[in-house]
Amino acid sequence: MARRPEVVTQPDVVKGDGRGAKWRGSLDADIIIANAPDPVFVSDLEGKILQANDAVSQLLGFRQDEVLEQSLSRFISPEETREFTAALREVVERGVMRNVVLNPRSASGEVIPASLNASALRDPNGKAIGAIGILRDMRELDKARAYAESLIENAPDPVFVSDLEGKILQANDAVSQLLGFRQDEVLEQSLSRFISPAETQEFTAALREVVARGVTRNARLNPRSASGQVIPTTLNASALRDPDGKVIGAIGILRDMRELDKARAYAESLIKNAPDPVFVSDLEGKILQANDAVSQLLGFRQDEVLEQSLSRFISPEETREFTAALREVVERGVTRNARLNPRSASGEVIPTTLNASALRDPDGKVIGAIGILRDMRAYEQVVRDLEQSKTELQEKILDLEKFEEVVVGRELKMIALEKELESLRKKSKG
Repeated sequence: MARRPEVVTQPDVVKGDGRGAKWRGSLDADIIIANAPDPVFVSDLEGKILQANDAVSQLLGFRQDEVLEQSLSRFISPEETREFTAALREVVERGVMRNVVLNPRSASGEVIPASLNASALRDPNGKAIGAIGILRDMRELDKARAYAESLIENAPDPVFVSDLEGKILQANDAVSQLLGFRQDEVLEQSLSRFISPAETQEFTAALREVVARGVTRNARLNPRSASGQVIPTTLNASALRDPDGKVIGAIGILRDMRELDKARAYAESLIKNAPDPVFVSDLEGKILQANDAVSQLLGFRQDEVLEQSLSRFISPEETREFTAALREVVERGVTRNARLNPRSASGEVIPTTLNASALRDPDGKVIGAIGILRDMRAYEQVVRDLEQSKTELQEKILDLEKFEEVVVGRELKMIALEKELESLRKKSKG
């Protein structure tokens, strides 16, 4: 059996003992290889295995003596042997090579997908004499990849995978159904083929956000379909990472916004054409939308109302009440008959009641409120008129009561007089 070379980690000569120089680091390297958790082997430049740790035996199911002094070609196919030889040349030239795919056959005949990272094995003069290889068992990773691909393929939403330049590497059938292109017309294409130059820049920015934060949400994209139709969509994307955790692309999920946009347009139409004053605000009370009836009520133009806080039109106390109403909207989805007294452009304080319901995003989260105001001026005028009528009626009743007292008093006096006259007549007869 050929003598196993010392694995040199540092080419520094230390003091010899008279029998020749010793190279520091040999024993340490042997211990590191033997105890490495990953399968580690040492080969010469012809691919003959000179050293292998127990993890190699566990991976392949061969004993140490069945692995050592064997050519790696015993365990891999002729094609992969050629690839490994090319990898060895790369090790000699560059000192390292990464992620070479190998599929060694185990003692049981199982083909084991593995990736190989290797660095140069050098003699004391720094000359490359072989390679130190680390195998990574890819079976679990391949299972995970297959599972991920299955999830992508069977996802109900359009899902695609792109590299960091925006080239589409994978896309499910839902993407084809959305865009009307066949799979082969989508794969290996840049996303810029389907979106405008401006949106390509936005998508590039979204990819930068994916790299920086691991995720991007609700980026707007309007890809053009095979029929030329522009399809409004939103994009949520997360990072695609290699086995070392480095971001190498993005997994994007598109949401077709056509139906939602139709629903929004319908809702906006309802708001715009509602007879009552209707507005939409965010959770801080900023007015995002308001119909003409709001302008007619307050006397302000649309541009004087939109993007303004409702606190501009109501008192500080009522602003606090409106904030409490918004909290109720968030908690219960609705608030009813909150009193507001906004000040109009002319300075008039207008009594109103507010009924509001929750404004929700596509995920059902409350993001604001849709408020309907009811002008209470006519109602309060009716109430005031009723109060006035009630007061007038009470006064008339008092007058009638006084008149009744006078009339009754007169009648009693007449009765008393009649009795007195009768008494006098009786006395005169007697």
